[in-house]
Amino acid sequence: MIKAYDPATGLGVVVRDTDLAEFDLAADALEGSVFRMLRQGQRVLFDLDEGQATRLRLGSEVDMGTPSFLTAAGDPEPA
Repeated sequence: MIKAYDPATGLGVVVRDTDLAEFDLAADALEGSVFRMLRQGQRVLFDLDEGQATRLRLGSEVDMGTPSFLTAAGDPEPA
């Protein structure tokens, strides 16, 4: 999850869900990413490289452990 992000400098901090450990964003964390802006509380997946968060990306609902959404027909998606 994004704890803080400054778009002017590219500096930011992410928090790992499993143990709430905090990691600074690496300078190239957004390279190749769909993200152009980050907002506080936004859930993301990231890798760690030398203690810094790298390769930020969106995850699937399964990856992030969030509840499934309803389909267009209104039925829950299969698990």
